Amino acid sequence: MKRALLQKKKENELVQCLNCAHLCLVDEGGFGICKMRQNKNGELKVCNYGKVAALNIDPIEKKPLYHFLPGTESLSLGVPGCSFNCKNCQNWSLSQKKKEDINGRRLSPANIVKIAKDKKLKSISYTYSEPIIFLEYALDIMTKAKKEGIKNVWVSNGYFSDLSLQKILPYIDAINIDLKSFSKNFYKDVCNGRLEPVLDAIKKIQKDDDTWLELTTLLIPGYNDDTSEITDMARFIADLDKDIPWHLSRFSSRFSKDMKDIPDTPMETMEKAYRIAKNAGLNYVYQGNVVNGKTDTHCPKCNFTVIQRENYKTKRFDEKDCCPDCNRKVKLIN
Repeated sequence: MKRALLQKKKENELVQCLNCAHLCLVDEGGFGICKMRQNKNGELKVCNYGKVAALNIDPIEKKPLYHFLPGTESLSLGVPGCSFNCKNCQNWSLSQKKKEDINGRRLSPANIVKIAKDKKLKSISYTYSEPIIFLEYALDIMTKAKKEGIKNVWVSNGYFSDLSLQKILPYIDAINIDLKSFSKNFYKDVCNGRLEPVLDAIKKIQKDDDTWLELTTLLIPGYNDDTSEITDMARFIADLDKDIPWHLSRFSSRFSKDMKDIPDTPMETMEKAYRIAKNAGLNYVYQGNVVNGKTDTHCPKCNFTVIQRENYKTKRFDEKDCCPDCNRKVKLIN
């Protein structure tokens, strides 16, 4: 097993993991909350390095990222493990594995970059599970990808430690963070985490000029779909930057881990959330998991359709990232 990059020895053979915001104290032989970092003889070891459990070529819009390399495809990989244990998780069979259950294709960082290069893909996405849990592997891939001119994309819950965020930011070109709720109780009871580290990470990433940021919120009936909570989230995002795209996603219990009795999010809620976000001043708001939902990008000034989307297929009408109707600049990273 590979040595964990971020750790600190404590008294009585304890090792503190500094990888995510849990900052787990791990006994000899024990594991952190993610189940992928083990204390072996007083040193933290990584159990999932290079064990790729999912590898696909996806539209970048599927991450979802609508303003970063629109219309391109991304080599998408997932490795077992997560810092959360969300009751609504749909990838729980991948994210909640234990050391003894890990399986997957062993691929070196060089192999991953070669695949992306051979397929002429512009980006590699670290997704499906939580990438901070395979930090060492991701960093090794990202370093090589940067040298080849390939962009790095993260899909994350944003539950970083200060140290891990410092490590990854120089290499991440775009990130979509799940802002799961604006409630401390939701993060505690549904995710087994805390809200504050996620908000702190979003603020820090938004200030980084080299990293494009988009946010996603899955609206779950009875949990985080209250008007006041949606309003608070919208205002928080707008106060940071009205150009941050916000993806409002519809909940379905079909593949959910522990929420199979929760009904699908009503369309009335999806429309209400969209109106709240727009009224807060957000320029780019989208609906996910909705048939004929709002997925097009419109000019914030004149509402002209700049990018049209259907089933992850895009049709662009912008002229050098500007609206062809009023010439207003539209935030797009090509």
